[in-house]
Amino acid sequence: MNWYEKLKQYFPIEEMKSREHMETLLKEKGDVYHKDEGEHHVLMYAEFESFIFIDYVYVSAASRGQGLGHKLIEKMKAKNKPIILEVEPVDYDETDTEKRLRFYQREGFKHAQSIGYTRRSLATNEPTPMEILYWSPEDASEEEIYEQMKKMYEEIHTYKDTQFYGKSYQPVDEVLSIDEDRDCENIIESLAEQEKA
Repeated sequence: MNWYEKLKQYFPIEEMKSREHMETLLKEKGDVYHKDEGEHHVLMYAEFESFIFIDYVYVSAASRGQGLGHKLIEKMKAKNKPIILEVEPVDYDETDTEKRLRFYQREGFKHAQSIGYTRRSLATNEPTPMEILYWSPEDASEEEIYEQMKKMYEEIHTYKDTQFYGKSYQPVDEVLSIDEDRDCENIIESLAEQEKA
């Protein structure tokens, strides 16, 4: 199975870029967009001057629990830049979302509670709310993370979108917002509280 098929099996359709989109990013934005692939993993990420955005991480079921995900994150942390990623809101009926969050919690990621992020999926035309997690070597502010997310959205997610999907994603200001009083549970802290309970 090739790398794209692995990702497609693991991620919901509303979160997947098309194969053509990803291959074009690798070819035309190869200085920024990268694929790290091995027998049991696929890691797609964009590395900018001041931050890293993890687009997709896939670790095969056969090798879960062997520290492979940890090694991949450590490799990213060694670059000494903030790392940002998107996660779907926790669905306690869907154990994978909780497991993923627990993994990022163990890796020291924080939840950017003040950042709202909902984009309409071009595959399903449904609004897809996501939460932003980040890790930072020097304690970046959520304002900085927000600015970096905007840059990533415009340079990666919407790159040639009309060409690949026949229509374009919403403009960045409709998709991303920042509000310190945003009414949102801290999904990382909630997990920690559950563990204590």
